[in-house]
Amino acid sequence: MYKDILLAVDLVHESSWRKSLPETVQIAQTSGSRIHLLTVVPDFGSSLVGSFFPKEHAAKLMEQVRQQLHAFSEKHIPEDVPVQHIVGHGSAYDEILHYARETKCDLIVIGSHRPEMQDYLLGPTAAKVVRHAKCSVLVVRE
Repeated sequence: MYKDILLAVDLVHESSWRKSLPETVQIAQTSGSRIHLLTVVPDFGSSLVGSFFPKEHAAKLMEQVRQQLHAFSEKHIPEDVPVQHIVGHGSAYDEILHYARETKCDLIVIGSHRPEMQDYLLGPTAAKVVRHAKCSVLVVRE
């Protein structure tokens, strides 16, 4: 059914993957799919803020997150499911859409929480991904 599944997780917030991860694993095992496991390191937001950090800070942070993502998948994804680890940098929804195209995924799985007032005004990541994705999107509610 699906060949490549992009699963977006926030390693800091378990609610972003508590339900979506088991769903993705089940789909991958049933379909013989590969999981492209993506987490996104947020941008500092402005070059002014970034100038206060040492030049090598971003590279060290990305490497730390990459190691955390590998440890996460070893703990939560069975060995029989092929996994590609991806650490993006910047806006979560931009990175999700970018890597969905890059990996030619036919399904994006993303966790979502119950909408709050600020989500209706700003638009949550999941809603933006659903609107702009070129493939199917499964939004798994907490």
